[in-house]
Amino acid sequence: MRSHASVSIAAAVAACFVILAPAAQAADADAAQALARQNNCFRCHSVEKAKDGPAWKDVAAKYKGKPEAPARLFTHLTTGEKAKFADGHEEEHKIIKSPDPAKTKNLIDWILSL
Repeated sequence: MRSHASVSIAAAVAACFVILAPAAQAADADAAQALARQNNCFRCHSVEKAKDGPAWKDVAAKYKGKPEAPARLFTHLTTGEKAKFADGHEEEHKIIKSPDPAKTKNLIDWILSL
């Protein structure tokens, strides 16, 4: 079970990224994919095809044009929120481990750019 404090901290960090992030900065695809590999994200996700989790292109399409998307995904990736699966079961999403929140933000920016 996650504490409310950790969720609040993640939400505050996410809000800061949305406010402070330069809008036109392109994501570093190589660094994003390296972080995804380090956190075993490709076990459940791929760029093009749904696996246990949605394809990242589908995630990008779902959030296209939604200004809250980066903050929403940051919270999802850093708090262990429940992920819903096609068969109806739910599991806590694995928390992205990175000492630098900017690397997590870069991963999110890359996913949303697909």
